[in-house]
Amino acid sequence: MASSKTGAEIASLRAEMGLQHWPAILENGAGLLEAYAEAPSDCSDYAQLRAGLSNISAPLRARFLGFGDMNEAQVSEATGLSHSDARLAKQRAFSEPVIWSGTLEEKEDFLAELAKLRIFARDGGRFMTLSLGATKADQMADLMRNYAPRHTIALGDAPNDVEMLEKADLGIIIANPHRAPLPELKGESAGRIIRTTLSGPEGWNAAILAQLTRLNL
Repeated sequence: MASSKTGAEIASLRAEMGLQHWPAILENGAGLLEAYAEAPSDCSDYAQLRAGLSNISAPLRARFLGFGDMNEAQVSEATGLSHSDARLAKQRAFSEPVIWSGTLEEKEDFLAELAKLRIFARDGGRFMTLSLGATKADQMADLMRNYAPRHTIALGDAPNDVEMLEKADLGIIIANPHRAPLPELKGESAGRIIRTTLSGPEGWNAAILAQLTRLNL
């Protein structure tokens, strides 16, 4: 599993799927949840992020709201999650989603201040996610070194999946009718990255079944 969700969110989903014995990539690749763990053992990255944000100049600091600034009700309203799920989403260890409300010019100034603090920002569908720089591709590379799999297949539908899709033996872009399609990626013309016609879970399932057949698994 490779997700934007926190360890607290992933742990219960992983247990429901019977995948406790596998690690999971968390918070858009900013960290990893080890096999059988209920939560990450080290939350110092998040503490460092929040401390860094306190050093942002006051005019720019007033232009964004992070999960650490919100209570459960506010996170629930911003995300559409239930209050109990919002509580899990606030249990962060590696990254901070923020809602930006400033101008494009102010955003450029904000990104420049983040860079000085060595904090990286990525735009998502609703939030800008701040982290110390690790990506899903970085975590996948570590897992590949540790597990030495015969095949690596990555699936995703968003810009923050691109590095992971390009690093795998086979990348599969899942159709997403709710956003603009990803541009052509490196390796796509050679067939190392393919796209589904079905979207969401149906596209994911059809793609994996096709690859299990192709690989004789």
